[in-house]
Amino acid sequence: MTTQHPPANIPDRLFDDPEAEARWRARFHAPRVSVPDWSLDAPDRNIYVSNASGVWEVYSWDRATGEHRQVTDRPNGTLHATTAPDGSAIWWFNDTDGDEFGTWMRQPFDGGPAEPALPDVHAGYPAGLEIGHRVIASGVSTDDGSELFATRDGQTTRFYSSEQDAGIAALSRDETLLAISHAEHGDSRHPAVRVLDTTGFDAVADKWDGEGKGLTPLEFSPVAGDQRLLVLHERRGREELLIWDVAADTERELDLGLPGEVVATWYPKADALLVVHFHEARSSLYRYDLTTGELSAVDTPPGRIGGAGVRPDGTIEYSWSSAAEPAIIRARATDGTDTVLLTPPGDPAPGSAPVTDAFVEGAGGRIHALVARPLNAPDGPLPTVFTLHGGPHAADEDRFSAYRAVWLDAGFAVVEVNYRGSTGYGSAWRDAIEGRPGLTELEDVAAVYDWAVSSGLSDPARMVVSGASWGGYLTLLAVGTQPDRWAAGVASVPVADYVAAYEDEMEQLRQFDRALFGGSPEDVPAVYQECSPLTYVDAVKAPLLVLAGDNDPRCPIRQIENYLERLAKRDLPYEFYRYDAGHGSLVIAETIKQTATEVHFAMKAVGLA
Repeated sequence: MTTQHPPANIPDRLFDDPEAEARWRARFHAPRVSVPDWSLDAPDRNIYVSNASGVWEVYSWDRATGEHRQVTDRPNGTLHATTAPDGSAIWWFNDTDGDEFGTWMRQPFDGGPAEPALPDVHAGYPAGLEIGHRVIASGVSTDDGSELFATRDGQTTRFYSSEQDAGIAALSRDETLLAISHAEHGDSRHPAVRVLDTTGFDAVADKWDGEGKGLTPLEFSPVAGDQRLLVLHERRGREELLIWDVAADTERELDLGLPGEVVATWYPKADALLVVHFHEARSSLYRYDLTTGELSAVDTPPGRIGGAGVRPDGTIEYSWSSAAEPAIIRARATDGTDTVLLTPPGDPAPGSAPVTDAFVEGAGGRIHALVARPLNAPDGPLPTVFTLHGGPHAADEDRFSAYRAVWLDAGFAVVEVNYRGSTGYGSAWRDAIEGRPGLTELEDVAAVYDWAVSSGLSDPARMVVSGASWGGYLTLLAVGTQPDRWAAGVASVPVADYVAAYEDEMEQLRQFDRALFGGSPEDVPAVYQECSPLTYVDAVKAPLLVLAGDNDPRCPIRQIENYLERLAKRDLPYEFYRYDAGHGSLVIAETIKQTATEVHFAMKAVGLA
């Protein structure tokens, strides 16, 4: 059973019950919006992204007039955008069919034709953008490395180039200083920071904490003349905050006394920070007073903060969701009043089931997993899908997911594993996969699998493994190295042949892979062979569905074709869904089609179809 481009058996529907069928589709179709981003000196001029048109695109919102306008309209959608500081223009990134390679476009905020924003900067993968009134700094990455450009008075100059990864990070409010992130030491996973003056772009200061300890520049103070830079560090084994006064060359580490990890943004007067705290799959908000050192909670229910910022009047605007409740954009006034900020047109998404926590002892320590059971599920072990997150440096969270919900509607229990390599559990946990990626994560997946069976949650004869991107890579590796555990595998945009993937992927990912594997395939061929799904293709027993985009620069198509050619030589059922986009799709109809194909494939494999 081999079908290609796309498989012939895309289901017209998943469920016979019309209400159930309408419910799962409604979750994907329901209009959603991001937290608005406003112009630095024109805070009434805002942008956000939304799927209201059926494709994720950029929208403008003039708060003074109340007008909302769709800015971009491209076949495969648009996600990356920002505004000029005076609110005069919207900048958005223009790639080709989702391949992430392109240039920045500029369009008047009130509408009109878009034009190339930086005509003297060549196309590439974006590596940061900072727009000032007088200085514009932009970064481009290609197969030759990273280049950083400055534009002033219509003249563009390249002020930095390196074979190593580098990017624009932050521009000071008075536009005299520019912070960049770089990996000149050879490890893009643990970057260093450099600050340059914007007159001649000479280095003013450098900071690197040494091997295995990254520094991530976040933002300069929003107050003109204040040259303090907010930075993430991991000197104590987890991501924490420090404030670096570049002019005085002094540091202030902020020990907030919170478990887990944090990120932050400045309050408008630079007298406080809005802190987003992540711990065990849930996030929360705090205000940290830089004068008194007082940390005060901004009350939000347990769940996930999907973005947050502070308006000039001190209002906090943020996105919140939980596994059971869809995302909403809220505003918290300084008097504590909390209101809904943006309500997109149409009906909200139907809710879903909550998640619970499981903590399982594994070879590398305690593993945290999220578990969801279908509402009104029968007693006894259930068919179960392990949905493995991408990244690998990311984490599954207690957030609303239409994708999780449809698996639950189909009768599967859903298990999400924050395996070694995930973020939010400290630097050692994140970096534990170095030198043996993929196989290390699957040790944790196997431990949680065994718990799911022994606890009575899961039926060992009806276990499915699924994932996208790094999760797709882990899925292919799982069905090859753990063939007796899985009844089916669903791998979307995966790494399948790691050596070929390395040859074809974007340069930033080659550098990431060298840091993760300990070198290139020429340097450490045995590691790449041991950790590549292609090595184990002849051991695969479970039926397999693979989905891939023709224009994907992260998990390129050729290496997936190599894997499927080997698989086709065996008498094993598999299907291949190939689509015309990049690393996933921003088109809702396409997302629904792929999701239906994935879930129906798994339902057939475990007897639920």
